[in-house]
Amino acid sequence: MLNLERRTKILELLEKHGQVAVVDLSRRFKTSEVTIRNDLKDLQARGLARRAHGGAVKVATVSMDPSLKLKAELHADEKRRIGAAAASLINDGDSIILDSGTTTEQIARQIKNKKDLKVITNGLNIAMELFGAKDIQLIFLGGVIRQNSLSAVGHFAEDILAQLSADKLFLAVDACDVEFGLSTPNVEESQVNQAMARIAKERILVADSSKFGKRSLSRIIPLSDIDVIITDRNLPTVTQNELRSRELKLMLV
Repeated sequence: MLNLERRTKILELLEKHGQVAVVDLSRRFKTSEVTIRNDLKDLQARGLARRAHGGAVKVATVSMDPSLKLKAELHADEKRRIGAAAASLINDGDSIILDSGTTTEQIARQIKNKKDLKVITNGLNIAMELFGAKDIQLIFLGGVIRQNSLSAVGHFAEDILAQLSADKLFLAVDACDVEFGLSTPNVEESQVNQAMARIAKERILVADSSKFGKRSLSRIIPLSDIDVIITDRNLPTVTQNELRSRELKLMLV
C-alpha cells in the first residue's frame, strides 16, 4: 500500500472514530509501528491530525490546504453520490457555477449530456473535465492559478463574476459550522466564492459529512445564505436536526 493511500485511510478512520491507536493501525495495514508513527507525524505536520499518546486524534478545525489529489481520495463514494444528486437539480438551459473542488468535479462528470448549459468555473480541473462537451458553454474565470486547488483566484476572477449572472451555484467547502458558516483555509479562495454567491439566484452546498462541525480560517458566507445542502447519510442526527431547525433544505444521499 502506498503512503498516500494508507494515510488517506487513516484520515477516514479518524473522521469515523475520532481517534486511532498506533498498534491497531499497524495490525490493520500490516506494517510496522514506526511506519504508522511516521504517517501520523506527517498528518500532524499538515494539520490533518493531532498526535496523542499511542496514537492520534482528529482535529476540529481545518487549518491546512490539502491538494486536490489528497482530497479526491477522501470520501470518494460519498462525493460521487453527492455529485449525482446535484446533477439531478440542473436543468437544460441553466446557467450554473461550479467552484473548484473534488465534489464539484463529480458534478461536472455527470452533466456532460445536458443541453444548452452554461457553466462558469474557476476550477482548472472542472474546465478540463467539461472541455469538449458539445452542448456546454464553458466560461473559465481568469486569475492566478493556485497549485493546491488548481483554482483561479484574485481580482480578475472577481471582476469577471461581477459582470455575470447564474441560476445556481454549487459550492464545495473545506468546513461548515452552524454558527460560523462556510469557510476555507485560503482567503483569496473565499473572496472568489463570495463573488460567486453574490451573482447566483440559488446557492447549493455540496459537502460530505466530514466537513460539518468544523471551521477554517476564512469565512465565505453564513449558512443562512444557503438554499439547499446536499450531503451524505453519515451526517450525525443532531446536526441534521439543527440544520432543519434553521429551515434549511437538506438532501441526504
